[in-house]
Amino acid sequence: MNAPATASHLLPAIHLREVPQALIDALQNRFGAQCSLAQAVREQHGRDEGSLQAPPPSAVVFAESTRDVADAVALASQYEVPVIPYGAGSSLEGHLLAVQGGISIDVNRMNRVLSINADDLTVTVQPGITRKALNEAIKDTGLFFPIDPGADASIGGMAATRASGTNAVRYGTMRENVLALEVVTASGEVIRTGTRAKKSSAGYDLTRLMVGSEGTLGVITEVTVRLYPLPEAVSAAICSFPSIEAAVRTTIQTIQLGVPIARVELIDRHSVRMVNAHSKLSLREEPMLLMEFHGSPASVKEQAETVQEIAREFGGNAFEWASTPEERTRLWTARHNAYFAAVQSRPGCRAISTDTCVPISRLADCLLDSVQEAETSGIPYFLVGHVGDGNFHFGYLLDPNIPQERITAEALNHQLVARALGMGGTCTGEHGVGLHKMGFLVDETGTGAVDMMRAIKRALDPKNILNPGKIFAL
Repeated sequence: MNAPATASHLLPAIHLREVPQALIDALQNRFGAQCSLAQAVREQHGRDEGSLQAPPPSAVVFAESTRDVADAVALASQYEVPVIPYGAGSSLEGHLLAVQGGISIDVNRMNRVLSINADDLTVTVQPGITRKALNEAIKDTGLFFPIDPGADASIGGMAATRASGTNAVRYGTMRENVLALEVVTASGEVIRTGTRAKKSSAGYDLTRLMVGSEGTLGVITEVTVRLYPLPEAVSAAICSFPSIEAAVRTTIQTIQLGVPIARVELIDRHSVRMVNAHSKLSLREEPMLLMEFHGSPASVKEQAETVQEIAREFGGNAFEWASTPEERTRLWTARHNAYFAAVQSRPGCRAISTDTCVPISRLADCLLDSVQEAETSGIPYFLVGHVGDGNFHFGYLLDPNIPQERITAEALNHQLVARALGMGGTCTGEHGVGLHKMGFLVDETGTGAVDMMRAIKRALDPKNILNPGKIFAL
């Protein structure tokens, strides 16, 4: 197994900037108990669900309003100290790590629904509200917010990382579903981008610029997103296959035939075994597709019958239906817990999680070669994927006390990304670049495109205080 080609594909060097006592004093004077210097609080805000580590921030500000965020950023700008936005802490690529020191701005207390415009199918929220809390707040309207990355992430964090998830094959990603933002800039100014109108040709599309910027261009303080009518009928099904290739070929043909499937998730045999142990299930320990169909009763029936017929052609068997909400929840909860099930399967391990995405026509080729490499490596792994849009996740389970295992896992990740890029894909379909994929971004886009990103960053954040050291190095 070869190591990654360059060190740029691993955690970059940590260069901490000094945080003056004068700034700490100013934060405490302005925020009082909303500013914490406690070691445990700082450590909580200095890590995410990924495997990378760095020293914690010097202070945590618990913002309760846009004005709080603006004042905190303005003070940080005055002293040229980094600020790192913090939502639910569920990111995987080191987005939250204070690699240049600084302060963390926690927006969890900014969790209100500001306005529901049911007639226009939109809702405006503060960034700290989570996707589950949002759907609970709007359930009486007959509408729902469909973006589902698995973790109960904050809406602000989902916008910042351009998240997607299990429903993306039908409803798109955060890129398509964020209409407008309120953002605090690097100087502490509050700006608004976009409107509640469905489209606009007015100037640069600053909303799209901020969506996916990972906190490096501004701190999101308000988000307006699209809503969708709750489907009249919903049905879920699982189907086991003799091989991963058979499951993927079923998916490819389903998409190419234009079946408007809402969700189609691949779970490999390792993941099924781990999920069974974690969630007390008895699923067949074979490659599996977990599917969901939305629409009218007649259209759902037609979609399901079409997919079942396709699955039979590729050896799909044990097609099982889950029509009640309780049964569907049980299945999707097990899928969403696959990451935690995997981590618990090897006590004390850390996971390096990939999220490459390729054109649907190349999905089988990319997956099969990557599975063969993972099997040969000897590293325990799991595979799940939102395969309806060509997005999949390997999770390599490594012992943090065995350096060679990290080297092997990083090599597998490197080879996987190189393969995906060679097939016209991307190094990250939904997690974002953060720290872990900085070298891969150059591989994917080229130095010219990254230089353009740097120019935008320098123009909007000349002191380089907004989540510095992420996406690319200045």
